[in-house]
Order: sequence, then C-alpha cells, then structure tokens
Amino acid sequence: MKIMETMTKTAPVSLTEGAISEIRRLMNEEGFDTDQRLRIGVKGGGCSGMTYVLGFDKPEAEDETFEIEGIGCIMNPGHQLYLFGMEVDWQGGLNSRGFTFSNPNASKTCGCGTSFAV
Repeated sequence: MKIMETMTKTAPVSLTEGAISEIRRLMNEEGFDTDQRLRIGVKGGGCSGMTYVLGFDKPEAEDETFEIEGIGCIMNPGHQLYLFGMEVDWQGGLNSRGFTFSNPNASKTCGCGTSFAV
C-alpha cells in the first residue's frame, strides 16, 4: 500500500536551533530508521487535558508533511488547530533537560510543561 504524502507550504510549528541540533543528533544515531519522520502532534491525557507528541514515526496516509531545516516532519492535519504557531525547544541543562513546548493556543498548562488545555 503506497502512502500519499501531502506537503504543506509552511511549517505549522517551529524548532529552535537547540531543538534542531538535538533532533539531528538523534537522527544520526546508529540504527536510525531513515524511513521515519519527526511526528509532532497531540493526544488526549495529561493533567491539563492534552499531551504533546514528539517522536519519530512512519508517515500514515492522512499525514501532512513539511520540512524544518531539512528535517522531515509529519503531523495529522487535525492537530494543527492545537499546535499552529508552537515552538519546540531543547533544554540541555542539568536541572532541566528535554524538549519544551511554547504553544500560543494553550489556555492553560501544567507544571510539567507537556500537558495543556485549549
């Protein structure tokens, strides 16, 4: 079964230089499946109602694709409503390490920074 990819004209989200660097580092790890793309999305759950999804995945038929600095990304088109304009950053410090999300669509977030409400 061939998967049809729809390429969007502009990326619905942005990645900081730190996030781009960390994602490229992960993609260069031995054994990385080059058929996968960076999936950015949401799922129900978390203390505020929705949780961010950020990880590598194979494209599905309904996914829209876009590139950020040469990084192939995929997103379910229904998730753009919640994520349009969001910025993903990477914090590499000792006290705070991991990806962070700055979402202008979130009406409320929780202390962990990975859960939000709209």
